[in-house]
Amino acid sequence: MSGLPDLRLAGVATGTWLAALAGLYLPWRGGALLAVCAAVAALSVVRLERLVLLRVPGVVARPGVVARPGVVARPGVVARPGLGWAVAGLLVGVAAGAGVTAARVAVRDADPIARLARQHATVRASVVVTDDPHPVRGALGRPPQYAVPAELTRLDSTRVSVRVLILGADPVWQRVLPGQRAGVTGRISPARGGDLRAAVLSVPRAPQLHGQPSWAQRAAGDLRAGLRAACAPLPPEPGGLLPGLVVGDTSRMEPAVSEDFRTTGMTHLLAVSGSNVAIVLGFVLGLARWCRAGPRTAAAVCVLGLVGFVILVRPSPSVLRAAAMGGLGLVALATGRPGSAVPGLAAVVTLLVLVDPQLAGEAGFALSVLATAGLLLVAPGWRDALRRHRVPAGLAEAIAVPASAQLACAPVIAAISGTVGLVAVPANLLAVPAVAPATVLGVAAALVSPVWPGGAELAAWLAAWPARWLVLVGHHGAQTPAGVAPWPAGAVGGVLLAAVLVALLVAARHPLVRRLAAVVTVAAVVGTLPVRLVAPGWPPPGWLVIGCDVGQGDATVLPVGSGQAVVVDAGPEPAATDACLRRLGVRQVPLLVISHFHADHVGGLAGVFRDRSVAAVVTTAHTEPALGRRQVLAAAAARGTPVRAAAPGEGLVIGDLRLTVLGPLRPLSGTRSDPNNNSLVLLAAVRGHAILLTGDAEEDEQQTLMSGPVHADVLKVAHHGSAFQDPAFLDAVRPSVALVSVGAGNGYGHPNAAVLARLAQGGARVLRTDRAGDVAAIDSGTGLAVVVRGTDRRAGRGSGRPAGRGSGRPP
Repeated sequence: MSGLPDLRLAGVATGTWLAALAGLYLPWRGGALLAVCAAVAALSVVRLERLVLLRVPGVVARPGVVARPGVVARPGVVARPGLGWAVAGLLVGVAAGAGVTAARVAVRDADPIARLARQHATVRASVVVTDDPHPVRGALGRPPQYAVPAELTRLDSTRVSVRVLILGADPVWQRVLPGQRAGVTGRISPARGGDLRAAVLSVPRAPQLHGQPSWAQRAAGDLRAGLRAACAPLPPEPGGLLPGLVVGDTSRMEPAVSEDFRTTGMTHLLAVSGSNVAIVLGFVLGLARWCRAGPRTAAAVCVLGLVGFVILVRPSPSVLRAAAMGGLGLVALATGRPGSAVPGLAAVVTLLVLVDPQLAGEAGFALSVLATAGLLLVAPGWRDALRRHRVPAGLAEAIAVPASAQLACAPVIAAISGTVGLVAVPANLLAVPAVAPATVLGVAAALVSPVWPGGAELAAWLAAWPARWLVLVGHHGAQTPAGVAPWPAGAVGGVLLAAVLVALLVAARHPLVRRLAAVVTVAAVVGTLPVRLVAPGWPPPGWLVIGCDVGQGDATVLPVGSGQAVVVDAGPEPAATDACLRRLGVRQVPLLVISHFHADHVGGLAGVFRDRSVAAVVTTAHTEPALGRRQVLAAAAARGTPVRAAAPGEGLVIGDLRLTVLGPLRPLSGTRSDPNNNSLVLLAAVRGHAILLTGDAEEDEQQTLMSGPVHADVLKVAHHGSAFQDPAFLDAVRPSVALVSVGAGNGYGHPNAAVLARLAQGGARVLRTDRAGDVAAIDSGTGLAVVVRGTDRRAGRGSGRPAGRGSGRPP
C-alpha cells in the first residue's frame, strides 16, 4: 500500500460510535445535552479554522506538506493542514451519534412501558420476532428457557414500537422464525440497560402465532433445517460445528468444542461475519471470472450471491452488518486499493450506528469493524514486507490477513475475556485453509437440501473434513501450555492493550526495535515453554484427590495410574469437566461414579466421555430426578458403557485405589430432598489416606452413616458446604482437609459460614473451588498437604501453588 490511508471520515465515524455508546447508558436528556454541546463546539471549531485561514497570507509549505490554496505557514511555524477540520469532524460525529441515540432512548424509556416494567405487571402484548430464539440455561434441574429478541407492537390496548427480550419457557419458541407475529401474556420487567431494549417479557405459556413470517425468513428456515438434517449423520463434533461455521447455528455444537474455540481465539468462526460474506462472494466472483464474465455481469452475480447469502443466514441486523463489512473488504481486495476503502469503512460504520445505535455497544460489531480495519490498514503492509523477504505471494497473504485481523481485534477480546491469546494467531493461521472450503461446501449443502437431500448429505460429508481440521486445531490449541495469558478485563484492559499494540506497531518501524522484539520473543518461548512442558505444575506430585473447579456442582478425581483416574460426579457443564480432566492428563476412566442424578452432578457427562474411554458407570439406586437418570443412561448407552447401581457395603478395587460404599444404608423418603439424602457416599483409600466423598448427603443420611466409622483424612464436604449438615457428623469425620466444590456468586448461599467455621475449629484446612480453583490434597512424604491451582476462569489457566499443610493421620 503506497502513501498514507485516507482518514478524512475516520473522525466522524469514531465520534458517532463513541457518542452512541455513551448515549445508551445516559438518560435521554443527558444524550441530548451532549449532542447540543458537541454541535456548538463543532461550529466554533469550523469558524475558528476559517478565521485562521483568512488571516494567514500567502502560500508556503514545507516539502512533503500539503497546504491548502491561500494558506501560508508563518516563519518557524509547522503547518498542520486539516487538524481543525478533523476535530470538527469528530465533534460532528459526536453530535449525530448522541442526538440519534438520545431520541431512541427517549422512546425506550417512555411510559407506559417503563411504569409497567417497574411494577413487574402482567401484560398482554403483540410482538414480532426479530431474530432466532436461542436456549439459555435455567436453574439447575429445570429445562432451558428461550431468549427471543422481538419488537413490541402493542401493549394491552396501547400501540407501541420498542424492542424487548422475551424469555419463553415453552418449547414452541424454538421453532418460531424471525418475522413471526405472536400474542403473548407474561410478566414485564425492566431491561438491564446499555441497549435499546425497553423491557424483558417472561412468558410461561406458548405464544399465539398470527400469520406467517416473510417468504425470505421461511426460505431461510427451510434451508437451515436442511443443513442441520444433512449434518445429522456426521460425528457430533464436526456435524455440530458445520452449521455454526456456515450460518451461525450453534444449537447442535458440542460444548467442549465451543470452549476450545473460545480458548484459542477462534470464536469468530462461529458467528456470521464479514469473512463469511467475503468467502462466499469471493467464490462467486471467482466463478464469474472463470466463466469470463464482464465486470458488470460479475458485479450483478455478486449482488445476487450477496442477497442469497443474507437470506440463507437470515436478514438480521448482525447479518446486514456483516454483509456491509464483507462486501467492503471484498471490493477493497478486488480493486487492489485497500487504502482507498478506509473512507468507505468509516461511512459504513457511521451509517450503521445512526440507523441502529445499539450496534455501538455490541462486541460483534466492534470485532467486525476492527477486523475489517486490520485487513485494510495493516495486512497490506505486512503482506508486502513478507514478499520483500521472499515469502511466496499466497503464503504472505495467508499469514498477513489472520494475523492483522487478530491484532486489531485483540483489545476487544481482552476487554471481554480478560485474556490475551498467545496461541490465537497460529491457531487462526492453521484454520485459514479449512474455513473457505467448509463454508462453501456447507452453503452448497444448504442450497441443494430442499431438492436433493442425498446431494446435501454428500456436500456436508465433504465439508466435514475441513471441519474436522478446525476441531483438531481448536482442541490442540486449547491444550497448548501458556497459550493464554491473563490480562485486565473491561474497558481499562482493552484500552491498555490497544495502547501497547499501537506503540509496538509504531516502534516496529525501526529495525533495531524489530530485532529486539524478536530476541525477547524467542527468549520467552525458549525459556518458558520447555518448563511448562516438562513441569507444568499441575497436577501436583503425590496427589491423592482433586476437586475440580466446575462452578456450582461436583466433580472429584481420584488417581489410579498414568493417564487413568476414577471420576466421581461430572459437574454441571461438559466444558469445565473436560478441561479439568485434560489438565490432569486423564485419558482413561476405569470407573465413573454418579452420586445422584441432580443436574449439577450429571450435566457435564459429555465432558467425561469426550476423547476418553469410560469402562463402567456406577450410580445410586434412587431413580430421581428421572431426567438426570435418563441423561446418564443415554450417555452410557451411546458409548456402550455398562451402568449399574451400587449396593451398601460394596467394595470396589481399581489398581491401588479401594472404594467402599458407605451409604445410603437404606432408601430414605419424605426428607427435605430425597435425591440428596440417597446420594452415594464413598470412602476411598489412597496410599494409606482415607478420603470421604459425600455427594449431596444432608442431615438425614449423615445421621444414618454414623452407625459405622466415618473418620477420614480428607472430606469432600456434602452439598457444596450448605447449611444442611449434621454437626455431629462433621465432628465424627474430623478431617485434616475439607474440600468444598462450589460456584462463585451462586444464589443458594453456599457455602454456609457456620459449617466452614465448625470444620476449621475441628482442625481442618478448608479449600473452596470458587476461590482457589482446582484444589488438591497431596501426600508430601511427611504428611498431608494441600495445593491449589488458582482461579482464572476467563483464561482457563492457572498454576499449581501450595496452600498449606495438614497433619497426616492414619485412616
